[in-house]
Amino acid sequence: MGQKMFRSEEMCLVQLFFQTESAHTCINELGLLGLVQFRDLNPGAAAFQRRFVKEVRKCEEMERILRFLEAEITRCNIPVSVTVDSVGVSCPRELLELECKIKKLEEELKEINGNHDVLKRNFIELLEIRSLLKVSTDFFEEVHIYTLKTDFSEVGGGARLCKAMFIAGVIKQDRFPAFEKVLWRLFHENFILRHAEIQDTEQQTEDRRMKKDAFVIFVQGDQVQGKIKKICNGFRANLYPCPNNFHAREEMRLNVHTRIEDLRMVLRRTEEFKVTVLTKAAGTIHQWVTKVKKMKAIYYTLNLCNIDITQKLIVAEIWCPVSDLNSVQNALIKGSEQSGSTVSPVLNRIQTQQIPPTFNRTNEFTKGFQTIVDAYGVSNYREINPAPYTIITFPFLFAVMFGDCGHGIILTLLAIWVIKQQEQLSRWKSEFVDVLVGGRFIILLMGLFSIYTGLIYNDCFSKSFSICRSSWRVRHMFQPGGPWSNKTLHDFGHLHLDPEIPGVYSGSPYIFGIDPVWNIASNKLSFLNSYKMKMSVILGVSHMLFGMALSLVNYLHFRNFQNVLLRFVPELVFMLSLFGYLLFLILFKWTVRLRSETAPSILLIFINMMLFSYQTDDKFLYSGQKALQMFLVLQALLMVPVMLLIKPLLIYRHRVQLQQQVRCSVSITCCEKLRKISVAMLYHLKILLVSMGDIFAYQAIHTIEHCLGCISNTASYLRLWALSLAHAELSEVLWRMLLRGTLGCHPGLGSLLLALVFSCFALLTFAVLIVMEGLSAFLHALRLHWIEFQNKFYQGAGFKFTPLSFTSL
Repeated sequence: MGQKMFRSEEMCLVQLFFQTESAHTCINELGLLGLVQFRDLNPGAAAFQRRFVKEVRKCEEMERILRFLEAEITRCNIPVSVTVDSVGVSCPRELLELECKIKKLEEELKEINGNHDVLKRNFIELLEIRSLLKVSTDFFEEVHIYTLKTDFSEVGGGARLCKAMFIAGVIKQDRFPAFEKVLWRLFHENFILRHAEIQDTEQQTEDRRMKKDAFVIFVQGDQVQGKIKKICNGFRANLYPCPNNFHAREEMRLNVHTRIEDLRMVLRRTEEFKVTVLTKAAGTIHQWVTKVKKMKAIYYTLNLCNIDITQKLIVAEIWCPVSDLNSVQNALIKGSEQSGSTVSPVLNRIQTQQIPPTFNRTNEFTKGFQTIVDAYGVSNYREINPAPYTIITFPFLFAVMFGDCGHGIILTLLAIWVIKQQEQLSRWKSEFVDVLVGGRFIILLMGLFSIYTGLIYNDCFSKSFSICRSSWRVRHMFQPGGPWSNKTLHDFGHLHLDPEIPGVYSGSPYIFGIDPVWNIASNKLSFLNSYKMKMSVILGVSHMLFGMALSLVNYLHFRNFQNVLLRFVPELVFMLSLFGYLLFLILFKWTVRLRSETAPSILLIFINMMLFSYQTDDKFLYSGQKALQMFLVLQALLMVPVMLLIKPLLIYRHRVQLQQQVRCSVSITCCEKLRKISVAMLYHLKILLVSMGDIFAYQAIHTIEHCLGCISNTASYLRLWALSLAHAELSEVLWRMLLRGTLGCHPGLGSLLLALVFSCFALLTFAVLIVMEGLSAFLHALRLHWIEFQNKFYQGAGFKFTPLSFTSL
C-alpha cells in the first residue's frame, strides 16, 4: 500500500452479467466489499422512468417512518442498542414485512401521541381552572371586606358589584398589558379588572411555554359582556365558568381536583405504555435502519443497470481497481451462491476512452491528509498524489509558525485524548466534534512538530531552557583578559559580549537549536527576525523546487517528453538562476565568518543583481560574484522566450504538416477511398480546429504566471517568518503582563493572587495562542500547500471514485 499512496490506483471498466434472482445478494456482496462504482447505463432517463423507482420511494417512506421512531425514542431518553448487522441483505418479502410492521408501529404511536396531547390539554385546562378558582376566591373576599368597611351607600355599590356579571379566564402574561390597554380604550371606567400571576408550580411544570395570569372582569350588560368575550378570543385567552357563590366555587374546586387526579393517573399509564412500545422498538431500530438503507442502495444501483428482454439477466458496468478484480469476482460468486443461482456471474473487462475516476487508497492515519488535498481538487487519473508528502510538510510548516514547545505539548496531549476517546466522541452529533475526530492524527503530528520547532527556537511559553552548555562565556569578559570590571556592571545597563576576546565564544555553535543566551540579549528580536526570515526563504524555495521535481515525475509517467524539455527545464533553470542563487547566498553567508559592520546585505545584493546596478565600492562575498550574477540573470531572461515561443512554434509546425496531409486526403474524389481515412486523421482534423491565437495566449498566460509566481510565491512563504514572530511575541506579552510580576508576590494573599492570575494566563494561552493562533497557522499552512506547492505539479481536475459501500451508510 505504501507505493500505491504516491499515485492514484489503476482503474478498469468491467461489464457484469448476473441473473435477476441473484441481483440483491450480488450487489449486497459488492456493497460489503466497497470497491465498485456502478456506471449509469441509462443517463438520459428521468427518475420516474427507472424500473425500480417505486421500490426506492418505498424505502424513502420507510426511512421517514424510522426517523420519526428515532425522534420519539430520543425524546423519551430510551437507550438504543447499536448492533452490527451480520445477517446480510433482506429479500423483498422481508422488506415488505418490515414495512407493514413499522407502519403499524407508526400508526400506534401517532394514536398514542394524539390521545396524550388531548389528555395533556385537558389536564392543563383543569390546572388553569383550579388556579382561577383560587384567585377568584381572593378577589371576591376583597370585595366582601370592602363592603363591610364602607358606608351604606358604598355597601350598596359593593353588593351590586358582587351581583354584577363577570368574566373569568387565563391569559399569557406577555399579552396582558396590551389586553388591558384595549379594554380601557373601549370601555373606559365601565368595567373592573382584577388579575394575578398564577403561582401553581405544577401548572408551570406542565406548561413550560410561558407564565400566565388569571383575571376577572366585572361588567354590566349583555352587550358589553359579549364584546369583552370577543376581545378575549382575539388575545387567545382561555375563558372558564366561575360561580360567584362561595359554596358553589368550593364544590367546583373539589370536582376539578378529582378530575385532575384521574387525568394524572391516565397520563402516567399512557406514558408508561408509550415507553414500553418504544423500548421494544429501540432494540431493533438500528437493524431496521441498516436494512432499509441497504435495500435503498441496492434498488438505486439496480436503476443504473439494464435488464435484457427476457427479464432474467441484468447487465451492469462498473469501475474498480485492477488489483481488486479477483476480490470483485469472488464477491459476485459468493452472492450468486447465497441466492441459489445455478449460473455464475460473468465479468468482462472492456476497453474505453472515458477517463476513469480517481481512487486514492487511504487508512485511518492518512484519511485526514487526503481530505486536505481533495478539498483543493481531486487529482487527475494516475496523477501523483501529494497526500503522502503532505503528511510531513503540512505539520512541519504549521510548526514553523507555531513553534513553542509548551504549546506543542498541549496540542499533543489533546490529540492523544481525542484518539483514546474516539468511539465516545463519534457518537456526538456535532460538526465540530466530527472535524476534531477526523483530524486527530493531523493535530497529533502538528503537536509533535511544534515540540520539535520549539526546541529549535528554544522557546517554551516564551522562556528558554539550557539543555546543554551555552557557547558563550561571560567570565572571560572580565579583567585581566577582558575590559569589564565590577564598576562596569554598575555603570552600564547593557553590555556587549565580544566574540573576538579569547574564551568568550567557544567557536562552535550551540549543539541543538538557538543558544539560550539570546533570550536575555537586547538584540534578541533583531537576531530572530533575521534568522526566521532567511529560514522562511530557504524552506519556501526548497518546497517549491520539490513541487517542480514532482511535476517531472508526472511528465515522465505520462511520457510527455515535450513538456519535460519545453516546460520543466526552462522553469527549473529560471527558478534556480534567481531564487536558487538567493538560497545559495543565504547559506554561503552563514558559513563565512564576517563582521556585522562590514557584511554585505543579501537583500541589497539580490536587488542590485536584478537591476544590473553595481558600484565600484560594492562589497562581494566571493571573487567572481559579479560575473556569475550577470550570467544567472541573463540565463533566467533567456528562459522566458523559450517558455513563451518554442512550444507554440512546434505546434504550429505540426499543424502545417497535418494540413498538408488533410489536403492530400481530401483531394481523393472517390467516395470509397474517402471511407478509408483513418481515425488518426480525424483526430488530426480536431487538432486543426484549435486556433493558434488561443495556443499563444495560453502559453503567454502560463509563462507570465510562472515568472511572476516565482516572485510572489517566494514572498508568500515569508508568512512563516511573520506568524512565528507574532506567536513568540504574543507569548512574551502574556508572560510579562500576567505571570512575571505575580511570581514576586509575598506568600499568603499573594498565593491567591497567583492562582487567579495563573488561571487567566492558562485561559488566555489556550484561547488566544493555541486556538486562535493555531487556527491561523493551520489556514496559512493550508494556503502554502494549495497555492504555492501544489500548483507546481497538481492539476486537481479529476472526479472522485465513489464506490457502493455499506460501511459509509
